[in-house]
Amino acid sequence: MTETLYPKMVVDALQTVMYPGTKKNLVESEMLADTPVVNKGEGRWHVRVELVFPRDTDPFLKSTVKSAEAAIHYHCGEDIDVEIRTEFKTKPRPEVGKMLPGVKNIVAVSSGKGGVGKSTVSANLAIALARLGYKVGLLDTDIFGPSMTKMFGVEDVRPYAVEKDGRQLIVPVEKYGVKLLSIGFFVSPDTATLWRGGMATSALKQLIADADWGELDYFILDTPPGTSDIHLTLLQTLPITGAVIVSTPQQVALADARKGIDMYRNDKVQVPILGLVENMAWFTPAELPENRYYLFGKEGCRQLAEEMQVPLLAQIPIVQSICESGDAGEPAALHVDTVTGQSFLSLAQSVVTVVNRRNADLPKTQIVGVKKS
Repeated sequence: MTETLYPKMVVDALQTVMYPGTKKNLVESEMLADTPVVNKGEGRWHVRVELVFPRDTDPFLKSTVKSAEAAIHYHCGEDIDVEIRTEFKTKPRPEVGKMLPGVKNIVAVSSGKGGVGKSTVSANLAIALARLGYKVGLLDTDIFGPSMTKMFGVEDVRPYAVEKDGRQLIVPVEKYGVKLLSIGFFVSPDTATLWRGGMATSALKQLIADADWGELDYFILDTPPGTSDIHLTLLQTLPITGAVIVSTPQQVALADARKGIDMYRNDKVQVPILGLVENMAWFTPAELPENRYYLFGKEGCRQLAEEMQVPLLAQIPIVQSICESGDAGEPAALHVDTVTGQSFLSLAQSVVTVVNRRNADLPKTQIVGVKKS
């Protein structure tokens, strides 16, 4: 049995443990919060050590704690009780379910198929809501194909971080009355993002939880096409108020839109479908503003909306200026005196109506549970 034990002996033991984050020992890394507490009770020595780590997601946390415990046993005695507590320089991220406390409504804009203009709808919906006087945030959740930085004309902007309530938080870029974040701010626009699923979902969670979104009436999620890990991460992280499904009238796009609707209506998900948006509903030439040419079929989304018993929120025509304004960083919703500007303003008003109705008639959406094996 260990006969004598002093705090200095414990500190000396911890000096033999290297912290991989600094490649120095725990004492040199200034990770000891205070002098170790040593006392004896019921014939055994008890040691309590408090270690300070940079953050709660430190990849070396578990291994360092185990190494510290082993070192104390080796140098001070196998028969002592060791308790190692951990603190963090940066406060832990809020628990799932408690993120974004200042956000009233979270709306996911989705499509089962790529190329239907979902990001265009997301950007213009966010701007139109802001023009109606609402506080709006927009998160580009398409980690592998971000486009919002270009649509808002902020490709060269780099967000900065501020300390708030003991945490370092990213400040969203604000333009056109919309708070915006995208992985596009942090990666090269000319380089493919070659990340495994875990890295992508970790980056997404950081954009959600480690950002200063503040008070928002609407938080718009521009989701990737299809159904993927990103969608599951969103469903497991945020209580989504409802989903807006974007499609063209084309039958192949409508078939994929059905899959998108099914994902949100799944028994384990149960996110309400707020409605459908028919994008590229018809083509109107600038020189013939009264003419409509149905390039991808006619009323396809209206028929799907009736079939699925959900509202048709808007029909957005193809106008060359939509593409041009998006590429120029000035989305069409900024120009309310145009046909497309009016269409997106009408969409925003429809979304406000269906969200209010949904909140009055249905309980708050529950986050999808994570099963632990």
